Amino acid sequence: MPTEPRAGRPKVSSRETLAEAACELFLERGYAATSVGDIAARAGVSRSSFFNYFASKADILWSGLDERLDTAISRLEAGDAVGAALSAALAGFAPDSLALAIVNAEPMGLESELPREASVRRARLAEAVARRLGRDGVERMRAEIAGAAYAAAVLSAVWAWAHEGAGRAPLQPTMQRALAMVPGVVPESRVSQLRVVVRADDLDRAVAFYRDALGLVEQESYDGDEGARVVILGAGRATLELSNPEQVRFIDRVETDGVTSPHIRLAFEVEDSALVTSELEAAGAEILASARETPWRSVNARLTAPADLQLTLFQELGPES
Repeated sequence: MPTEPRAGRPKVSSRETLAEAACELFLERGYAATSVGDIAARAGVSRSSFFNYFASKADILWSGLDERLDTAISRLEAGDAVGAALSAALAGFAPDSLALAIVNAEPMGLESELPREASVRRARLAEAVARRLGRDGVERMRAEIAGAAYAAAVLSAVWAWAHEGAGRAPLQPTMQRALAMVPGVVPESRVSQLRVVVRADDLDRAVAFYRDALGLVEQESYDGDEGARVVILGAGRATLELSNPEQVRFIDRVETDGVTSPHIRLAFEVEDSALVTSELEAAGAEILASARETPWRSVNARLTAPADLQLTLFQELGPES
């Protein structure tokens, strides 16, 4: 099949035009059978013009991500916190050519090429994150594991976004969700876990509610002398939210119709706050405020639950499309 430029193609093409031509050819002929000359001809430019925009054929797929990784690594070297550096560098990123290649890896003949190239990016970013954490005094093994986890989160988010339909939603919410998973797996600070200790006068009822109804994972349990018992439940990523009285009153007004927060209130992020609220009511919770959307695009509900705890269930909606 001859490679002909499209009618009306300008002499000097943009990166996007070359990338579009390349992806068309990768789908028609396969990646290996498509040359730089073929791409330039399809785009209606000279072969030398191609190299004004891309260093190689692979660069068409990867240059956008590489530029963002360069920015992230520069921010890490400048001393930015890891999560902040990655979030800022990847904000607004939409690697459309790479996403198209990911979902069409087989017809494009990229089944081996994509994993190999992805591993190069993972290794580069992992090394940069580990160096940054090492400067904060994080021990070498922990820093290297955290670096690998952050790099895996970035690439996994791109792959997930591509397979979910890259054009349907921005990459950023998927990327933020992936990056948020890492500290829960590999804590970077001197404090490796936040554990909330609650006295439950009816321990069996509390365990049935939080483990069986809410879905927390039992990690450990112990029986001691004189009837002492403890059950430790995993609740995903832990954070400590410190709020002044004015902020607490503001949140109470937004989340409820006049309910007052106690000194300590637990908040659980869930996939569907309305559904989980209904399930917890059936398991014995009292609804103080049904699920409602907040100005910061979450859907929050307020309940009282066993062990005399007040709970917020929140569902993050992400930015508006």
